[in-house]
Amino acid sequence: MKPSQGSFASTATGETVWLGFTEWGERRADRVAICAHGLTRQGRDFDQLAQALLADYRVICPDVAGRGRSGWLSHKEDYHYGTYLKHAKDLLTYRGLGAVDWVGTSMGGLIGMLLAAEDDSPIRRLVLNDVGPFIPKQALERIGQYVGEELVFPNLQAVDEHFRKIYASYGDLSDAEWSAMVLHSVERQPNHTYTLHLDPAIGDAFRKTPLQDIDMWSIWDKIECPVLVLRGEKSDVLLRETAQEMTRRGPKAELIEIPDCGHAPSLMIEDQIAIVRDWLHSWVERDKAEIEEARARAEAEAAAASEGGQGS
Repeated sequence: MKPSQGSFASTATGETVWLGFTEWGERRADRVAICAHGLTRQGRDFDQLAQALLADYRVICPDVAGRGRSGWLSHKEDYHYGTYLKHAKDLLTYRGLGAVDWVGTSMGGLIGMLLAAEDDSPIRRLVLNDVGPFIPKQALERIGQYVGEELVFPNLQAVDEHFRKIYASYGDLSDAEWSAMVLHSVERQPNHTYTLHLDPAIGDAFRKTPLQDIDMWSIWDKIECPVLVLRGEKSDVLLRETAQEMTRRGPKAELIEIPDCGHAPSLMIEDQIAIVRDWLHSWVERDKAEIEEARARAEAEAAAASEGGQGS
């Protein structure tokens, strides 16, 4: 199945910005999953995962502002989580969604955490891919070394080599998977060179202020929905002790560690896709069972009431 491409205008920050998304599946589907990407990525990273979820879901993969097919913000200081959270809510409103399941990699996971912690949150189930409520300063410093670089590449092969270097921790991707990442991440320039489809200003936050540990445990403790946490075995963003603490407090998440990768598991590899698909599917089956039980109870109560009325 081929996806559809959509966009909508958001004025959440006072300026109008067009936000793009990729949508998989039928609009009439009862369940919707949102897949939100990492800091320097875009929604097409979830192509394989989205197709694997189609048996249970319609899947929407947004491009966060400044990335992919979404517009760049004029006010560069607005590249922060407050803006991203408002844009996420605007997407749900635009698509008329009252309840969703959320899969978020890194930055996309933090957006999901913030949304899940709100009162009357629309998130029913949350999958966090290699991110949690504590991120050490050292990991942010590493990321800051490449975020916001204004790079020009002479050809796609050069982009491929760059991606294999900076995203080496994603795991053992095939040549086809690397090629797909490249093709969805670049713009061809009039002089036949290539640039990343990414606003360099998203890296300003890593350069203009001293970096500190990120501590969001107070947010984590407010989350009540079921949570699955994936951790790359070698991740420096989601430390093992942080991931283990996430299983003991707040929503008491389920934790699965992914071998042979760091930050973050790509969710393009079949074994990783299966973990997310099967966990979400288990909740779909539980929902169906609860609906059937409620229906059976209602029918039994109606039958009992009818027999009582006839006996009188």
